[in-house]
Amino acid sequence: MQRHSLWRRRGTLVLLALCLFLAGCSSALLDPKGQIGVEQRSLILTSFGLMLIVVIPVIAMTLLFGWRYRRNNPLAKYLPDWAHSNAIEAVIWVVPCAIIAVLALLTWKTSHSLDPHKPLESDVAAMEIQAVALDWKWLFIYPEQGIASVNEVAFPVDTPVRFRVSSGSVMNAFFIPHLGSQIYAMAGMDNDVHLIADEIGSYPGRSTNYSGAGFSGMTFEAKVTSPADFDAWVEGVRSAPETLSYPERYETLAEPSEFHPVEYFSAVSPTLYESILTSFHTGGGHGGHSDAIGDAHENHVYENHVEPGELESAHANDHATAPSHETNHHASGEHALRSHPTNVEAGG
Repeated sequence: MQRHSLWRRRGTLVLLALCLFLAGCSSALLDPKGQIGVEQRSLILTSFGLMLIVVIPVIAMTLLFGWRYRRNNPLAKYLPDWAHSNAIEAVIWVVPCAIIAVLALLTWKTSHSLDPHKPLESDVAAMEIQAVALDWKWLFIYPEQGIASVNEVAFPVDTPVRFRVSSGSVMNAFFIPHLGSQIYAMAGMDNDVHLIADEIGSYPGRSTNYSGAGFSGMTFEAKVTSPADFDAWVEGVRSAPETLSYPERYETLAEPSEFHPVEYFSAVSPTLYESILTSFHTGGGHGGHSDAIGDAHENHVYENHVEPGELESAHANDHATAPSHETNHHASGEHALRSHPTNVEAGG
């Protein structure tokens, strides 16, 4: 008897210790900081509660039956000829079917209302941020501000943000748990997700799709600031010494690196994101020779600030010289296929 009491006390202590350990855990999904996250938390809790309508009675009856029909209970009736009950059959069929019907209706409704591609309704104009998954870091391009950052993204509070998401390598997944809705990043594909933050703060973001040796360090910080602080952040990035051109500087950045530090670029090529997308559309590493002509022209405009009249002349010259390189185009494509097998695989 004394030994039985000792084990009971030990079990109680272990249970209390587990409760203390769990008290230190946190869940970003259940602590949302934005409109989408709040609606997704409500969906999770509602679905969980509906499923408990079945789970809790089953657990309770399992314990009750075990106690009531124990061997030393003389009050329990032995009914060897019992086989059917219409009331029990009705309960075990009607209740689960009703729960499934409610869950189906809920799923249909939220699949449309929480569509990640659906723009958010707001009195504030939405801003665009382009996110590119690299090995093993995140590149964020601000087309409106003409800047870029690595492993850090900032945007104002209460401002809808359209994240255009792609990959410069293998498949990844873009996710800021506190804000909700992850979206996949695939080479050569332009995906998007609309998010908004209701509270100022710093929230961790990461890739949720395993992508190799440096995956554990493929994280970033999402900084939600006031509009004034965001403008100050933008000016700070514009004072950075580095610029990001395509393809030269981008190819250097795209080289695999683990636990890459935060990095800022004060200026970027005007069509950097589109160039990354189209680099996978020809099957070559960077789109063959025809893309190289466009990239060279783009960098010329980007670096030398060509005037509109000069820009039209440059386009005319590009079209005039393009046919003379038709033969070299195929050679360049074959060279790209041999030189960049990883990109071909990711883009295929």
